[in-house]
Amino acid sequence: MSSAKVTWKNEQSPVKDPAIVAFQRSSEGSSAKVGALGNASANNNTKLSSVLRELGVVEKLLPTYGFLQCANRQGRLFFHFSEVATDADSLRVGDLVEFQQSADRRTGKPVAVSIVRIPNGNLVTYEIMSEKTVMGTVLAEAKASKNQGSLSMLQSEGEAPGLLDGMGRVTYEQSGETFFLPFALEDIDGGQKITAGDTVEFYISTDERNGNIRARQVRKVRPIVADLFQGVVCSLKENYGFIERSDVVKEIFFHFSEFQGDIEMLNLGDDVEFNIQFRNNKEVAVNIQQLPEGTVVFEDVATERKRGKILKTLKSVHGRMQSDPLAGRIVYETLKGSIEIPYGDRDQLGDYTLQAGDIVEFYIATDRRDKLQRATNICLIDVTFTISGETREKGFVTTLKDAFGFIRCLDRDTRMFFHFSELLNQDEPQLQDEVEFTVIQDPTNPSRLIAIRIKVLPHGTISVEQCLPEKYVGTIEKEVQSPKTATGKTGVSDIGIIMYDISGTKQTIPYSAKALVECCSPKNGDQVEFQICESRKNNTKTAANVRITSVKTASKSQNKEQGSAVVVKESAAKESNAKEQMTKEKGFVAVLKENCGFIEMADHEKEVFFQFCNFDGNASELELGDEVEFILSHKTAKVSAESIRKLPRGTVAPEEVIPGVLEGKVVRMMRIVNPDQVEYSGLIQLVEKEAEGGGNGTEACYPYGITSLVDKRDVPQKGELVRFKAAVVKSSGKQRAARVVPLRLVMRGKVDSLKGQMGAVICEGEEGRKVSFHVSEVQDGVDLQLGDEVDFLIVRKQATGKCVALNVRRTSERQRPERLMSRLKSATDDAGPRIVTLRQPRGPDGTNGFKLQRSASRQI
Repeated sequence: MSSAKVTWKNEQSPVKDPAIVAFQRSSEGSSAKVGALGNASANNNTKLSSVLRELGVVEKLLPTYGFLQCANRQGRLFFHFSEVATDADSLRVGDLVEFQQSADRRTGKPVAVSIVRIPNGNLVTYEIMSEKTVMGTVLAEAKASKNQGSLSMLQSEGEAPGLLDGMGRVTYEQSGETFFLPFALEDIDGGQKITAGDTVEFYISTDERNGNIRARQVRKVRPIVADLFQGVVCSLKENYGFIERSDVVKEIFFHFSEFQGDIEMLNLGDDVEFNIQFRNNKEVAVNIQQLPEGTVVFEDVATERKRGKILKTLKSVHGRMQSDPLAGRIVYETLKGSIEIPYGDRDQLGDYTLQAGDIVEFYIATDRRDKLQRATNICLIDVTFTISGETREKGFVTTLKDAFGFIRCLDRDTRMFFHFSELLNQDEPQLQDEVEFTVIQDPTNPSRLIAIRIKVLPHGTISVEQCLPEKYVGTIEKEVQSPKTATGKTGVSDIGIIMYDISGTKQTIPYSAKALVECCSPKNGDQVEFQICESRKNNTKTAANVRITSVKTASKSQNKEQGSAVVVKESAAKESNAKEQMTKEKGFVAVLKENCGFIEMADHEKEVFFQFCNFDGNASELELGDEVEFILSHKTAKVSAESIRKLPRGTVAPEEVIPGVLEGKVVRMMRIVNPDQVEYSGLIQLVEKEAEGGGNGTEACYPYGITSLVDKRDVPQKGELVRFKAAVVKSSGKQRAARVVPLRLVMRGKVDSLKGQMGAVICEGEEGRKVSFHVSEVQDGVDLQLGDEVDFLIVRKQATGKCVALNVRRTSERQRPERLMSRLKSATDDAGPRIVTLRQPRGPDGTNGFKLQRSASRQI
């Protein structure tokens, strides 16, 4: 009895697992069981004593004692095998018995005595079975129990489903939650061999006395192959993303842990396949696998090109983009009549302005998911301007900046602003390009006019010079050299001057040797007839078709004077030629602007201004660092360079580079970067000298200029660290810095936006920081797309103080598919509510509060 006493104290039901939801208990079932027990007692032939007899069910059997559960009341009683009227070994768990309650003489606790097994008694159960089976996976297989009656012990006392008593474990999902249930060998249906990892189906049994649940009638089934879906990754966040599905027009959420592979290899636009599960009443993508590029196709594009008219543009009346992703409308004619078709902001070839009534050509794309048709690859055709009667103007490109420029109008005395996105040809414009355009009022600034729908014309299309029909008579004020005498000197003929009279007012007009009709060149004082030629390119007037009408006569004395004057002129010319030969200078092209630039002198101490018209050749071919020869002109208060001629590389101020790489810090920038400083050259101070503190620092400084830079466009800023080599100028023996390279930290990020000639990247590791870049900074001629991973350098512009990205280089090899860049629409799931972020998360360390890295994880 002592052992029974200990067992009685330890037999306590454990705390119920709150994650397991008990099945609804049936009150009708309980009543039926009590009625059945009453009927069994009435039919019993056993002789009852004068003491009250009760009915019960054997609940637990141990080697010499057991426990039974009262049938008509809540109670659990201990009994010893000696109190069983028949053979105690014939008792089985669940047998119906009749007993008498008594009290233990030592402890006073209630016990069952005079136990009689009722033959053919009904088996009593307190379990409620689920109506339907449940699919699950076996985590641990069941084994033979070591103790007799262990199964009923677990059932009645609600012990935790462990493996110590041979219990197995099965897991299943319901409503997005995972549950674990125990089962024993006797719960396996048909004696099947079930091992860990098998897919099984089973009923869920609930004990209505204590609410414990377990798996019953477990049987192995063939695993059901889940439906596979396909899509394209359209969004990637910190540890989750979204996939645009190919079967329906909507997106589906996924977590990085569901990707079957290295999450670092997953990029925007990748084709994937996946399964779908419901979690928290929402569809989520699981078991995501990457597919070969081009596997997923959303739409079919027709091969026949259609022609139609713009009925509605993407912008509203106020110039703002509409919320509808397919807000544009095009109408085109068919045999069945007019058909209206939508288009979106990515369906146009280019970003130029489209207007209602424009004639366009396009292809029809049909979405495979909902059969929605839209117009794509839309382009404006030239017949639009003829049919609509749109006023078109012409001009020349005179200024080019990062993503915009200015056009000199032929019919207006003004410069017209334009953006590169308005080019119909989509080619990068060049200086002096002849263009045709439309002028409208700037939507952002009503007081300004801008040029849109710009078409680059073939060279020579615009007639630049126009000769007036009127003829004028004038006198040669300054004669010009003939082409024969001018050839071989500087390559450029001098300009002559003609003085003429208009309404009593004397005026002068220049002319060149090309304007002469006759071979002989008129002399000073000769009377000539000419026409006025107007140049609309630079709004200047020159004399053309110059013809001599009368030659100025001279007397003998005048002839003598003229003869002596000729001798004087010849000697003066010789002296001038000798002087010109002596004053020829050499240098390097240091700055190139719109129509002018600066040349760094050979001694690297100063720069000189020059105009492109004074260059002997095509000025557009000039590059920074080119070596040139020129003549200094003192026509105005400022010295300028004329007769500029390009020289072979290595001609001007050759240097001898000293072996060894040095590191230093820029303590003074060049004057071309900081015009306010007096000194022209920049200055680099050695880092080692600065650290040691030796000397006053001047001996450790090296001057540098534009020729010292490896990348002439990458000019170091004040305070930046640089790597360079020391060089000695052979002509002067002075030392200066050469092969200067700024030591900047290479940043990494992703392309966030692309618009015309400009773009923006998001810096990795710096939340929300964006820097802009020009397409000319993209290395290797790569066409960047949204989402591309790039490396770049960040430089702060001195003029504006803004940071820009330089040397942008794409690191990801694969390009984003075009279909993702021109997504049809973004549909939302109407089944659930839309979630709007009201406040972004922020952790105590100032970050967004999430430290999870982009790495795949698997946790069970």
